[in-house]
Amino acid sequence: MADTTNAAVPEAQVSRRNEKVGMVVSTKMQKTIVVEIEMRKAHPKYKRVMKSNKKFYAHDELNSARVGDVVRIREARPLSKLKRWSLEEIVRRSSLSQLDEKNPVVEAK
Repeated sequence: MADTTNAAVPEAQVSRRNEKVGMVVSTKMQKTIVVEIEMRKAHPKYKRVMKSNKKFYAHDELNSARVGDVVRIREARPLSKLKRWSLEEIVRRSSLSQLDEKNPVVEAK
């Protein structure tokens, strides 16, 4: 006999949306971060590995990401002229942002 109980229960929904991991380079906009992705690809003729960078604008609802953080972004519906991605998770916090929290800079007059 075939076991039908496992077939009826769908497993965790597999999202077909594209995901990328990159570094936050700007947080100067409200609820928007700029994430730079570094891509490595072999040159078609010379076979040398080439680096190329591309920037993506991503929606950050809570303004939680900081410059230097490594984040995972996921494809989303168009939110503005340039924003087509949303912040999924912060993979690794920047060491620079941790220093800013501990020692606030006092401006001299």
